Amino acid sequence: MFELDHIAVAGETLEDAVRHSEEALGRSLGPGGQHAHYATHNRLLGLADGLYFEAVAPDPSQPAPGYPRWFGLDEFAGPARLDKWILRCDDIAAAQAAFPEAGEPVHLSRGDLRWTMLVPRDGRLPFGGQFPAILQWHSDTPPGLTLSPSGLRLEALTITGPDVAELAARLAPAFDDPRIGFETGAQRRLTAAFRTPDGLRALA
Repeated sequence: MFELDHIAVAGETLEDAVRHSEEALGRSLGPGGQHAHYATHNRLLGLADGLYFEAVAPDPSQPAPGYPRWFGLDEFAGPARLDKWILRCDDIAAAQAAFPEAGEPVHLSRGDLRWTMLVPRDGRLPFGGQFPAILQWHSDTPPGLTLSPSGLRLEALTITGPDVAELAARLAPAFDDPRIGFETGAQRRLTAAFRTPDGLRALA
């Protein structure tokens, strides 16, 4: 069974992704770091319930890899937006066997964090990028457990697209989270609602 691990805003630059996130959430993102394997970098924010939030983009200070970046970031264009959702599991080999379309296992590290993520060879997740990325943490203290609380709790995440009914059916045997909704629509988009002490905030 998979569990929601975190959600991510992507941008052409990290500055764009951070600005978009902070304006919508009303919080300043904390530090993150660099991902040397994919030449990307991020900043993070802790959420309630062991979740966290990520802003991610290509890192121009690192040499571009000789292979596609994860999350389809090589092809990302336009304004920063909520673009990816990431699930965690306890057995990445079993996850790949059940969902081979999610990609091949890539072993990654950043600082004292270690994890394995399924990444398609071309960097493009199925369903127009709306299939969730899948990872297994090999660290006892992943970000969702160590980041300072922000006062934000994910209330709902809605995945909208022309084929999300098929996506939901594909994931149903291994994933069930009442916060996640699927709505059929011509335009692909992710939207999230967060509960705060001051009411709801929305992010798309």
